Amino acid sequence: MDFKSSFSSNVRVFLLWMNTIAFFNYLKPGLAGNFNQDFGISWGDGRAKTLENGKILTLSLDEASGSGVQSKKECLFGRIDMELKLVPGNSAGTVATYYLSSQGPTHDEIDFEFLGNLSGEPYIVHTNIYTLGKGDREQQFYLWFDPTADFHTYSFIWNPLSIIFFVDGTPIRVFKNLESWGIPYPKNQSMSIYASLWDAEDWATRGGIVKTNWSQAPFTAAFKNFKSNVCVWNSGKSSCGSKADSMKPWFNQELDATSQARLKWVQTNYMIYNYCTDTKRFPQGLPPECTVNTTTIS
Repeated sequence: MDFKSSFSSNVRVFLLWMNTIAFFNYLKPGLAGNFNQDFGISWGDGRAKTLENGKILTLSLDEASGSGVQSKKECLFGRIDMELKLVPGNSAGTVATYYLSSQGPTHDEIDFEFLGNLSGEPYIVHTNIYTLGKGDREQQFYLWFDPTADFHTYSFIWNPLSIIFFVDGTPIRVFKNLESWGIPYPKNQSMSIYASLWDAEDWATRGGIVKTNWSQAPFTAAFKNFKSNVCVWNSGKSSCGSKADSMKPWFNQELDATSQARLKWVQTNYMIYNYCTDTKRFPQGLPPECTVNTTTIS
């Protein structure tokens, strides 16, 4: 699949329609963030840097180390947007991440991971969700643009009803709260926001066949326009209180029919792996959430 090839006119029109609707419906601004104020550098020995008074974050990776940051506050539910410009050129073996996670062996986690590639090949967007320490819920996608040429917005909505992943306002994945079916859902553990760039040549590119070319180092990814509209968790309490559903539009947000159509379009045309169809990986039966009859693709 060559993401640099030109789209046919009808696909161009459809994408323009998708992004226009997405802009008005989903990219409503949250509270503008500042990397100096909102994040601390957690590792990397100088490889993580902020620019323009905290408006831009760059993470670098060389043969000695990668780098990463962690938010200073935790949240329990929220809408989070981040613009990323991924490592250009031969980025095989590298992984840039942007995710939410709690702590401990039974942690919850919501992941965006961007798997590097050989020059001219598309990036893979790797998504995963952990509940009570258990993951194995991967879905992977190609993108319909070159994510190294410019910044693009990657977003989470995490509320009591569902987790929704967006790319430039277009939904690519939904994980619904199916606790009524006995399926755990992340809703009791507050999470921090993380970003990192690290070497995963043992699995990231073609299952580890293509290794990191260190002659291309240092590899650098850039982050900007971090926005958060979240329920801040502090001293065992949420900043949202009991009126979160009325105060924060995302708190009860689900996909309408138009958004479900866009989700289906992305998953039909750009999904390259779905754990819910991998019967070889789960010979004893697919995970229970894969077989529950829901109204949206998940």
